[in-house]
Amino acid sequence: MENKNILNGAIILGVSFIIGLIIVSCSLIQIKSFDNVLVVTGSAKQIVTSDTVKWNANFTRTVYDYELNEGYNKMKNDETVIRNFLLEKGVSENEFTISPVSMDKVYNYEKTSISDQYTLNQSVIIDSKDINKITEISKSIQPIIEAGVILSARSPQYFYSGLSESRISLLPKAMEDAEKRAENISGRKVGSLKSVSMGVVQVLQPNSVDISDYGMYDTSTIEKEIMITVKATFALN
Repeated sequence: MENKNILNGAIILGVSFIIGLIIVSCSLIQIKSFDNVLVVTGSAKQIVTSDTVKWNANFTRTVYDYELNEGYNKMKNDETVIRNFLLEKGVSENEFTISPVSMDKVYNYEKTSISDQYTLNQSVIIDSKDINKITEISKSIQPIIEAGVILSARSPQYFYSGLSESRISLLPKAMEDAEKRAENISGRKVGSLKSVSMGVVQVLQPNSVDISDYGMYDTSTIEKEIMITVKATFALN
């Protein structure tokens, strides 16, 4: 019985030793495999010119409740002034939209008046391909102000419609950049591509370094810089 117990113990010890060797061997293979790959990030950029411009403005009147009818008449007159101004500047009817009148109550927390006040508001939205024309119009709204219109205008927003095409054309360049970086970092020849993932697209002001993990789309400049990144894993020869 004692010899049998010794034999069983030896068998268990031997099996455990073999399993241990297998685990160590697998670990060594895995480590060796990790030593033969390199993960790098590559990027590519392209300067493009915006091909669409959007411009938003609002005009308002604040009136008491007993002046609402007069207020609506003034808003109608303001709308006519703005419409005529845009048409005279060469903006076609299908390039701009003027919203209906909206009304918001002005809350008087100090109760300085027994009458309620309301703000009447309308928006003007221009969407055009003629970037230079709309840009110049946004800088020359003084005649509207002089006509008594209370106009609040935002800066024009510039967009580029070929973003999808640019992203596709930049992808090979970003991969080439990643491959060069891998070779420069490792000092070895890059082998097969093991995996690759594309990062978010950044649409920036030219020469800007202000990027975001979620992607950016700057609309403040006509000229833009599109940048894409790729994260690539290469085998090393």
